[in-house]
Amino acid sequence: MFDSYLENTLQYYPDRCINCRRCMQVCPHGVFAEGKEHVELLQPASCMECGACALNCPVQAIEVQSGVGCAWAMIGAALRGKDMDSGECGCGGEAGSCCGGSAEKTSCSGK
Repeated sequence: MFDSYLENTLQYYPDRCINCRRCMQVCPHGVFAEGKEHVELLQPASCMECGACALNCPVQAIEVQSGVGCAWAMIGAALRGKDMDSGECGCGGEAGSCCGGSAEKTSCSGK
């Protein structure tokens, strides 16, 4: 069963990649890095599932289910008027995740 607090929906298919590097340009968390023949999936746990990489990939080498994960938690908290630094974002905040928090404090702003 998928656990959105510990996993994300990012799927990368390097065999489809044409090395255009658009994903690197649009990713707000540096999930991808420059590679020789194709970009490398560097930090998959940092993906906040915003979908920018998938939307900008001309060859559909990236799939991500936007509307879940940290990005969705941040939008939801903003709509409810919650403070992202108060630990109320609800995305999990596992170490190395998009939130980069710990069990004691969840902060989607990475602080």
